[in-house]
Amino acid sequence: MLIRTVVAPLLATNCHLLVDGDRLWIVDPGAGAAPQVRAIVEGEGLRPAGILLTHGHLDHTWDAAELSAAYDIVVHVHAGDAYRLREPVRSLGPVGVAVATAAGVPDGPPVPARVTTFDAVAPTGAPVTVLPSPGHTEGSTVYLVDVADGVVALTGDVLFAGSIGRTDFPGSDTARMRESLARLTRLDPATRVLPGHGPATTIAAEIAGNPFLTAL
Repeated sequence: MLIRTVVAPLLATNCHLLVDGDRLWIVDPGAGAAPQVRAIVEGEGLRPAGILLTHGHLDHTWDAAELSAAYDIVVHVHAGDAYRLREPVRSLGPVGVAVATAAGVPDGPPVPARVTTFDAVAPTGAPVTVLPSPGHTEGSTVYLVDVADGVVALTGDVLFAGSIGRTDFPGSDTARMRESLARLTRLDPATRVLPGHGPATTIAAEIAGNPFLTAL
């Protein structure tokens, strides 16, 4: 398993690409990620197998409909966040309105035609282990991926290098976020972390230096 990352222009969202042989799973295709993904697919002869969302905020879902239609693949999202795909702007409150307006599309991104929800079990065929991690949103999910040299955690907006996701959005919950972060601290310290924004880190580095984790 190989993991590649492209950065979507809107809010610099990391779109992680899970390459399993010639199969490709796309994680969090934000606004502007689609052209980069298509270039990799066409240049390397990959077969897109599905789209995984760490949560339903529009900066992580914007190009999901486009890629789903282009490759006839399903968008998978935790059941707790499915409503956000139907209401991408309103579900994020004033921030959603501001982001969509700044992007020049006040109604936000299109709604994917093919969406399937999951809870605690990974979608069929997806090379991930699901770790439900609510707090930033109701359905925030961390994906654990086995790679040649260990385990990688795709944390979305739950955990960043030196910080965590906001809990002042509609549907956020500070207490549940603390519980989710506590679960992450119990992962192998060597686990690499690829967040939804910003640079990579490790669980060990965050336990040692992230004030939100050291305070737990």
